[in-house]
Amino acid sequence: MRTRTRPTETGSSDEVIPVKPSELRAVLAPLSRARSLPAVAYTSTGVFSWELEHFFERSWSCVGRFDPQGRAGDQVATRAGGAGILLVRGGDEAVRGFHNVCRHRGHELLEYGDSASRRAIRCPYHAWVYALDGTLRAAPRFGHLPADDPAREGLVQVPVRDWQGWIFANASGDGPDFADHVGDLGDRIAPYDPRRLATVARRDYEVAANWKLIVENYHECYHCPSIHPELCRVTPTDSGQNIDPTGLWCGGSMDLKDHADTMSLSGRSNAGPLPRLTGTLLRQVLYFGVFPNLLLSLHPDYVMFHRIEPLGPDRSWVECQWLFPPEAADRAGFDPTDAVEFWDLTNRQDWKACESVQRGVASRGYRQGPLALEEGAVHQFLKMVAHGYLRGRPALPS
Repeated sequence: MRTRTRPTETGSSDEVIPVKPSELRAVLAPLSRARSLPAVAYTSTGVFSWELEHFFERSWSCVGRFDPQGRAGDQVATRAGGAGILLVRGGDEAVRGFHNVCRHRGHELLEYGDSASRRAIRCPYHAWVYALDGTLRAAPRFGHLPADDPAREGLVQVPVRDWQGWIFANASGDGPDFADHVGDLGDRIAPYDPRRLATVARRDYEVAANWKLIVENYHECYHCPSIHPELCRVTPTDSGQNIDPTGLWCGGSMDLKDHADTMSLSGRSNAGPLPRLTGTLLRQVLYFGVFPNLLLSLHPDYVMFHRIEPLGPDRSWVECQWLFPPEAADRAGFDPTDAVEFWDLTNRQDWKACESVQRGVASRGYRQGPLALEEGAVHQFLKMVAHGYLRGRPALPS
């Protein structure tokens, strides 16, 4: 970790910079001269811990998706960086976030990864009970607790935002404005109406690679002719274009080949186009990455997403879901297998490549490598990371 002193509005302070600024200058250079991140960004436990705090806890990270058909009392335990988060749908249908910590002895209210549907939040350790809005309702054998005791304030709330059906959390409680974080991306994906879509399939993966390598791989198809023969059958890998973002996101489009209706093993759709799509959106697939950990793949007939949770400098957990219109999913004969198996196969091809890169960046022979001109979205992402290292939180690429 590197420390430097720079002036602030109130004087000066020591700020920890996890990567040498000299190694970040090449990352921030124009695309034709830019380089990848230094090895320490992918291998250091110190850098990893810094990222969990500054990128995942002090900013906005995606902590999951709530079923649009869910009920009051639905609860799920997830995390943002290293912070355990309990998501709860209240009686008013609003989704709230709380630190997953009982006010008595700190026991988890729900074990990480578990879900429940209850009329209240109940700690399994000593049976303290909280209302769905986090208010303390019962503390057995604590009649002596003064009315003004801080424990009576209830669960510690975490700012969350329900964005297009995905929940973003700011675990530190002092993050930047969420609207600035997502910028205009909501307008771009609005025709797909993802909030109303239903999950019809899910796959979970553990990948022996740094979370950033997974994001970088997602944002380029320079590698597609080498490792994705199935994908190359349905899309020209040099098609489409990147889009200039106004928030902490990047991505662009790819076209479908003439014979293909969507991304699937056969190229055919089992659901038909999403009802609000028109024009070029019917012949494209859009790929967007919302910093730091949500990857959206929007097809003419379905939406797929990856959500990444970093487990270590060289390990990540990836949740992948396929979303279709509920009316298509309920139709007799509907079968999403063609699309699910297409992306499951593509995912596994990608994970193998990412794991190889992880081993490579850990080698003494690794040097910061150049970027192809086709890797513009990768460059955008790397600039967000590099600016984030320098400024202490994710930052828009200039």
